[in-house]
Amino acid sequence: MSSRKKGRQLVSWNVNGIRAVAKKGFYDWFAQTQPFVLGLQETKISAHQLTPDLTDVPGYVSYWSHAERPGYSGTALFCREKPLKVTEGLGVPEFDTEGRTLVAEFDDFVLYNIYFPNGQRSDDRLDYKLRFYDAFLEVFNRRRAQGKPVIVCGDLNTAHHPIDLARPKANEDVSGFLPIERAWMDKLVGEGYVDTFRHFHPDEPDRYSWWNMRSRARERNVGWRIDYFFTSSELAGAYLDADIHDSVQGSDHCPVSLTLT
Repeated sequence: MSSRKKGRQLVSWNVNGIRAVAKKGFYDWFAQTQPFVLGLQETKISAHQLTPDLTDVPGYVSYWSHAERPGYSGTALFCREKPLKVTEGLGVPEFDTEGRTLVAEFDDFVLYNIYFPNGQRSDDRLDYKLRFYDAFLEVFNRRRAQGKPVIVCGDLNTAHHPIDLARPKANEDVSGFLPIERAWMDKLVGEGYVDTFRHFHPDEPDRYSWWNMRSRARERNVGWRIDYFFTSSELAGAYLDADIHDSVQGSDHCPVSLTLT
């Protein structure tokens, strides 16, 4: 994985199980890529299951957040520079038991690494997802108002526009492309946040970050773009590149990146 210009590369990847992806060349890929920050989602591991071969990467410090439910959800951050501060959760008890959020503050930005809920399982989970969205945006706006640019990376579990999934018509009634979910993403953009991939690739079709592995969809590139880097607009002057790294295997998602000066 390389960027067009030298800079600080931030990478986000839903690995769908850190122990599973570790057996598929993940740490070799990591050693080759050497990002400034790597945010992982859906690590599916509990604290007592962490071992040095998973956590100790030369040149990096790692942070982990775990769901109370075993083998579920979870996030991690690997940072080449130790952040000024790292916190877990949104500060909302309803949303902070599933290990979905790690927040790292650096000198010139605050990074939210988040595994947003999936709403497909039931109406209750869709409601939970929408409440999580609203709570996140409130926290995000409040942190931005303190004067430091903010970034969110991770699996947002929603494709924003028809260009962001291979079969939009067939999925209009499916959580992940519902009008109410897409309207929230409209709101995110409307409040001054930039979809960095579309900043560099405004009209590029057929670029996806998730594929249903049960249907061999990746081989046919029948996918969804549901993994993102959004930043507050004041950070746009620091962008060098943003991309989707769909040649990287190991999960049903692929890495996405943002490179800053």
